[in-house]
Amino acid sequence: MTDAAVPVPVSPGRRAWQRFRRNRLGFGSLLLFAAMVVLSLFAELLSNDRPLVVRYEGSFYFPVAKDYPETTFGGDFRAPADYLDPFIRDKLAQDGNWALYPANRYGPKTLNYFTTTPNPAAPSSANLLGTDDRGRDLLAQLLYGFRVSVLFSLALTAIGVLVGVLTGAIQGYFGGKTDLAFQRFIEIWGAMPELYLLIIFSAIFAPSIALLLVLLSLFGWMGLSDYVRAEFLRNRQMDYVRAARALGVGNSRIMWRHILPNSMTPVVTFLPFRMSAAILALTSLDFLGLGVPPGTPSLGELLSQGKANIDAWWISLSTFVVLVVTLLLLTFMGDALRDALDPRKAEK
Repeated sequence: MTDAAVPVPVSPGRRAWQRFRRNRLGFGSLLLFAAMVVLSLFAELLSNDRPLVVRYEGSFYFPVAKDYPETTFGGDFRAPADYLDPFIRDKLAQDGNWALYPANRYGPKTLNYFTTTPNPAAPSSANLLGTDDRGRDLLAQLLYGFRVSVLFSLALTAIGVLVGVLTGAIQGYFGGKTDLAFQRFIEIWGAMPELYLLIIFSAIFAPSIALLLVLLSLFGWMGLSDYVRAEFLRNRQMDYVRAARALGVGNSRIMWRHILPNSMTPVVTFLPFRMSAAILALTSLDFLGLGVPPGTPSLGELLSQGKANIDAWWISLSTFVVLVVTLLLLTFMGDALRDALDPRKAEK
């Protein structure tokens, strides 16, 4: 007789990942969102007003990475070549010469001075999603604006998680007067008018993404801090914590090596929702003119343009679709994470 097969133990993290993968909506949202982020990271290769590679008179050039004067390609001026200029295009299309262009031949700040259509222009073969009121290609604006929003939300979420976990862990583990002092500080700090502070600092300092990130980070950690504090208050009474203290393990080691791994459920669960809130915050501030510097691709600015140009329906519609799809994907991912980490829904 052969011995019965002994089941291989599965770690809680692996079981949670398996439950997450079985959620088709959440896992599919993760794959689609990841694909969108990866494509936006390579936006310069997908949407640019410069060719990726040029072969001219036997030599190779890489305009996407380096500026070349117009005289390099047979022009008369030493200014940087405009690859939308019909003269330059004809030069690059002559016998023996060729140029490899991105799929969309416009960058986020490209102004096509050779178009015959007034701006904002409706969708056409030249501009698949149309142009905004300044003549910039809307597809390029959305691609680069999505990248700015996602990277900003990732940075803001990372800072909020770091500060929130640190403050919540200290409050929950030590308790007593330490917890009381932190709670009073959070109550006072949370009562400060965040929007008014943004308006004041926007009037004093030049607009920048770094300044906006710092200002929003000052308030973005408090919500997560409460959840981490509650987890530490509960877990610090567990037997494994008491045993570690009895063995002489230091407080810092108990906090970060023992309690924190068992308190990460709310942190992981709320990550997609915090990213959604960060994207909405940046979009709202850009819509009000308090966000990124002028000229930076922005979904909020496009919504503001759509409001100012009601007849140009393609501006509002395309921006709205990008925002809704992004927020829905993050919401589906958050719901799937919450179900995967919920012990009540674990397999028995």
